[in-house]
Amino acid sequence: MVAEPRGNLSLQTIAMPSDTNWSGDIFGGWLVSQMDIAGAIHCEQITRGRCATISIHEMTFLVPVKIGDVVSCYTDVLKIGNTSIQVHIEVWTKSNRVDSPVRVTHGIFTFVAVDVDGHKRKIPEDVKNQYRID
Repeated sequence: MVAEPRGNLSLQTIAMPSDTNWSGDIFGGWLVSQMDIAGAIHCEQITRGRCATISIHEMTFLVPVKIGDVVSCYTDVLKIGNTSIQVHIEVWTKSNRVDSPVRVTHGIFTFVAVDVDGHKRKIPEDVKNQYRID
């Protein structure tokens, strides 16, 4: 079991009753959207401009999220290419029911840097060099 979050805290929110599925747990699609927002925030800071999600890999849901849980999304850059960034994103929750945070889901998202017209744009060389992943 993973003991602590990996990466940067990029988004934090509270799971609300309107975010539940038919079983009363937080809807998985809502969690994916929070992850997507967190990844975009991180990638847009890195690339100094707009980014768009192009794929999601290895999405895994581990445990249900409950109403009132504090949901924290952590992002960690895995790879930077000429126009794209691959990011590992994981979600942890904290609740009054459990003493320590729990990892509830994780996945690998790929974002592409885009210009104002939505076309691919190059990621600045200094950024690629700063985030050189070996």
